[in-house]
Amino acid sequence: MHQRILMRARKGPLAVHSPEETFERDLIGLNSGNLVFSHAAHKLLQTSTVQITPTGFTVDLREADRINDEFDVFVVPLANAFRRSYAPRVEVMTRLIERLKIPVVVLGVGAQTNIHGDREYLRPLDDVVKRFVGAVLDRSHTIGVRGEITADYLKALGFSAVDVIGCPSMFLHGNDLQVEKGKPALEPDDRVAMTISPYVTSMASVVTHHHRHYPNLRYIPQDLKTLGLLLYGDAPSDRDKTSPIPIYTSHPLFVEDKVRMFVDPWTWMDYLSGFDFNFGTRIHGTITSLLAGTPGYLFAHDSRTLELARYFDIPHRIMQDVPADVDAADLYQEADYTAFNKGHTARFETMLSFLTKHDLGHSFADADSATRFDDKVRATTFPPAVRPATAMAGEELLNRMHWLRDQNERLRRKVRAQQEAKLPARVKRAIRGRVRGLLSR
Repeated sequence: MHQRILMRARKGPLAVHSPEETFERDLIGLNSGNLVFSHAAHKLLQTSTVQITPTGFTVDLREADRINDEFDVFVVPLANAFRRSYAPRVEVMTRLIERLKIPVVVLGVGAQTNIHGDREYLRPLDDVVKRFVGAVLDRSHTIGVRGEITADYLKALGFSAVDVIGCPSMFLHGNDLQVEKGKPALEPDDRVAMTISPYVTSMASVVTHHHRHYPNLRYIPQDLKTLGLLLYGDAPSDRDKTSPIPIYTSHPLFVEDKVRMFVDPWTWMDYLSGFDFNFGTRIHGTITSLLAGTPGYLFAHDSRTLELARYFDIPHRIMQDVPADVDAADLYQEADYTAFNKGHTARFETMLSFLTKHDLGHSFADADSATRFDDKVRATTFPPAVRPATAMAGEELLNRMHWLRDQNERLRRKVRAQQEAKLPARVKRAIRGRVRGLLSR
């Protein structure tokens, strides 16, 4: 009998959606990094005796009875869910969990505060987090967290059943993960990828410097807004605006076709495998690079990025200590992957022990399940990188126009149907009679 797993994930690893549909339906959950850890969680748990169903990030309290009947366990991979802006969603998720009778396994959750782990900043979340963790632990042996800052926070709230397990994304390749520099030094003509959190304004000088000195630089965005920017250009209120951060199409990185965004982890990793170095503020941008075998370096700007960098021994600096004239060549020289490589086996074993404790198997110990997962992903044709619209070929733009026109027509039909549904019955009969009269002429 198959174990039936309901997994909190925006989409399944083999689901193919166009960039336009991804943007329209927000199939990345605001940040494409979400797809990396859910993809890894799918692979990790996908044994020959498991059936995994993604939730689509939807939470419907009316579905609790159906979930109890149709699933054996609810697996919840999370990112920085313990943050102020996410509190309402945590509350709704808690209400659903409280109605479940099946085990609930949280596969790595993080708190978000400043790099010092400021307890006062988190205090408004205390009651929300207490209720969530309490509900989980009523249905689970322990709760898995991403790092020591989150573990300390939960222990301060009175919880002792806390396991630090990192993020499942780092175990996409199981125990097989080693990162080495491909050359002794980074040269100006080398391929360098950069990640930017648009709200980290101190990256402005870093962007400007590297755009000037590295002609093969590529910016790899992750946020939904920038996906829309690539697909359709600036919003009406943003047209003709400029910024040293690439948040408008006027930025040189857009103008020079040096921006690439991916709506699937596989194509993202494949692209980064051809680079010499990756650096910036995005934790899953850095992790994706490392998974691709490309040296990555993180600028940690808050607790969620810092605790993962520490746990996995990812080369990093704290953002406030990054000088305006920092150079990728110096970061490359500084980066040391000895601890990262050496500690991976122990961290992987920690994750496996956590899964075993919660009666979950893993694909790497289930014959060729992990290999078959990769083969299926490799055989799937995912959309290529999304580039600035101005750099696209005519056929690609025409396809996008067709998609928009079809979408517009579907919306118009939906609006008409809703409007007609509100009409009184006598008006509907009159309209139908009028139409029949016209057709009979």
